[in-house]
Amino acid sequence: MWVEEVRGRVLVRLDGRSYTFTSEKGDHARAMSSSLIPAPVRTPVPEHELLVQLLAGIPDPRRRRGVRHPVGALIAVAVCAVMAGARGFTAIGEWARDAGGAALERLGLERGKVDESTLRRLFACLDADRLDVVLGAWALARTALVAGRRVIAVDGKTVRGAGGGSAAPHLVAALAHGSGMVLGQVAVSEKSNAIPAARQLLQLLDLDGTVVTMDALHTQHDTADLVTGSGGVYVLTVKGNQKSLYSQFKALPWTSVPAVTRTDRGHGRRVTRTIKVVHVPAWVEFSGARQVAQLRRTVTRKGRRTVEIVYLITSADARDASPATLAAWVQSHWEIENRLHWVRDVTFDEDRSQIRTGNAPRIMAALRNTVITLLRLDANHNIAAALRHHARSTDRPINLLLTA
Repeated sequence: MWVEEVRGRVLVRLDGRSYTFTSEKGDHARAMSSSLIPAPVRTPVPEHELLVQLLAGIPDPRRRRGVRHPVGALIAVAVCAVMAGARGFTAIGEWARDAGGAALERLGLERGKVDESTLRRLFACLDADRLDVVLGAWALARTALVAGRRVIAVDGKTVRGAGGGSAAPHLVAALAHGSGMVLGQVAVSEKSNAIPAARQLLQLLDLDGTVVTMDALHTQHDTADLVTGSGGVYVLTVKGNQKSLYSQFKALPWTSVPAVTRTDRGHGRRVTRTIKVVHVPAWVEFSGARQVAQLRRTVTRKGRRTVEIVYLITSADARDASPATLAAWVQSHWEIENRLHWVRDVTFDEDRSQIRTGNAPRIMAALRNTVITLLRLDANHNIAAALRHHARSTDRPINLLLTA
């Protein structure tokens, strides 16, 4: 793979085929951008292209003089170290030192050891947008379909420990329902919010035939237009932040609509989910809207009961999405909290990370996402146990990375 940038266009050649990243111009593009680097549009990745081959094509921001190690090899070392439990540059450097020359040579480091200062300087100035695009395209090419279609959840998380004296970076990610693979990530601009960042992320993904679930923040006409215009299906939540629409949905004659109910027990509580679905009213102006649903969630814990009612709007019609299917999509949406954000917070201790310089916090978050995806591709369901497993042998993380 090679990469060349000419007049704002990034030419990429993968396995004999050429692809092009383009950068949008103008005020709209600046509002959508997650950093000073223009946001590229999505690019496909051949399914047989290995991750290490893609990492080798990441542009090196360093001056050529004095460079001893390829940028792709340094990223590969960091991925393996994080897979072995490393949480910061010191730990990554220690893993590289303990791995030895033969192991590092397998990852492309042919000129001896690497120290943490090299990684620290590189990650601070590395093109985070480009890395996220490459990692997301690689993961998307390996995502299996569930019941004939791909379903993804989009949500954001703040890397709190990276704030220091300034605003902590907020990252919006996409997660595949079921497999738990991370399909992409973008950063929210300091002068913007998560709404345009989520749209930027969606533009990087192949949404044709894909179901996109998003929380109430993203229940926006432009977001719905983007999903349907890309051939996808949206499932959006309506809560109190959309007061007028919420009131209109609440006033629909739900008492006469049959309900589908499911009850789950576990973790000391009983959860009953009841969903009612109607054909979309004519006055709803969301692009391609087909159904509106009322979702009631009743939680009983130690004799105390709480009830939450939200509404859904979706472009999926009744033939493709039954009430039970809609309810399952909404319930699975929260996998992005439980299987990504929680894992990065608790297992990787991300919110206490002291990495704060330049793009380094976002690069480290991308590496954690990649490790989560690699481990789940390898059929690991418990990420903490998988990290311990790979920490016990230098060859284990290297073997997994070199074959992914």
